[in-house]
Amino acid sequence: NNTHQERNNNMTAWSYSSINTFKQCPKKYYHLKVAKDVKDKGSTATLYGQQVHQAAEDYIASETPIPAKFRFLTPIVKALNAIEGEKLCEMKLGVAQTDEGYRPTTFFAKDVWWRGIADLVIINGDTAHSIDYKTSKNARYADTKQLDAVAAALFVHYPQLKKVKSALAFVVSKDFIKKEHTVDLKDSYFASFKPDLDRLAAAEDSDVWNAISGPLCGWCPVVSCEHHRKR
Repeated sequence: NNTHQERNNNMTAWSYSSINTFKQCPKKYYHLKVAKDVKDKGSTATLYGQQVHQAAEDYIASETPIPAKFRFLTPIVKALNAIEGEKLCEMKLGVAQTDEGYRPTTFFAKDVWWRGIADLVIINGDTAHSIDYKTSKNARYADTKQLDAVAAALFVHYPQLKKVKSALAFVVSKDFIKKEHTVDLKDSYFASFKPDLDRLAAAEDSDVWNAISGPLCGWCPVVSCEHHRKR
């Protein structure tokens, strides 16, 4: 049996978004994350999301006025800025997995097992707030597992934390999907990803990356795939 460290050396570090890409289509994951012979240039929606994130970060970090086209952000970021505690924007987090458990590491460290970026973290004593901005028009397909991974990482990096108050902030529709995480369950948050990680590990071991046809194939950057079609 390989140790965690040996498996870490062989596996590509994962994130919430990368494991979702694998679940959507292993072939797409292979080209983007393993072979790295294809780049996802994003879309107009991706660019818009990046601009919204930057506006929110600039306001929280330095009270830079919100641009007029993103005025809808103002009440949200003002409320977040009023929360007491140390505010950390676009926080890059890395976690290593060892036989003894999880330990903190840096985002690009050689031993990184999971990596993620938290849009806004507020640390106040034994409590943290973790906010992820979403620019979708509604919260219908909200997935709080993203919050689980970040909360787990925060417990690893800040041993004094007992609670993480997490939220997906849908800034356009003004929906807040909240979830509270507690330190006694910290190991279970990463463990919930194990079935998907096991499937990813099996694909990496066998080097078999089967394509999956789906409604998003027209948006996929892997144009060489047999399922790719023009929109």
